[in-house]
Amino acid sequence: MKTYLLLANRAIDQFNRLIGWGLAALLLVMTVLIFWQVFARFVIGKPLFFSDEIARFAMLWLTFIGAGYAYRRGALISVDIVLEYAGKTLGCLLRIAIILCSALFAFIMVKYGLDIVERVSSQTAPSTRISMMWPYLAVPVGGVVILINSVGLLIDEALGKPYSPKQEVN
Repeated sequence: MKTYLLLANRAIDQFNRLIGWGLAALLLVMTVLIFWQVFARFVIGKPLFFSDEIARFAMLWLTFIGAGYAYRRGALISVDIVLEYAGKTLGCLLRIAIILCSALFAFIMVKYGLDIVERVSSQTAPSTRISMMWPYLAVPVGGVVILINSVGLLIDEALGKPYSPKQEVN
């Protein structure tokens, strides 16, 4: 059983490695577009009509996907004084309760995010004329990333090695 849990955790770590590269690519696209927008507006005098919209959509994806990525790495803001003073057993139970609450929130993000995606799929963005489904799809996809990483955190708890922010996933 432990072997399967370790294998699943390794798969989740590989998934997060891919997510990390995707986030880096999105940040690069966003940075280049914003830089080019400023350069085109103030140096050339002819700004791009679509760059700010695409940069906003990239920022949405960065936010929602990045939240799931940061969750697994323990990089989200938290109040952990109770966990520091709780004993080993109570601390484990509290971490499991926190993970389950986060997974419930992520499930709600997925469920209602897909409803919103369905509702806005017929609308288009003003500058790029792409379906508004694409920016809104970041919400349920981010929820799926949080759910997957919640499973990874639960596996860590089951194996007795809770993930700490000081650990690095290569």
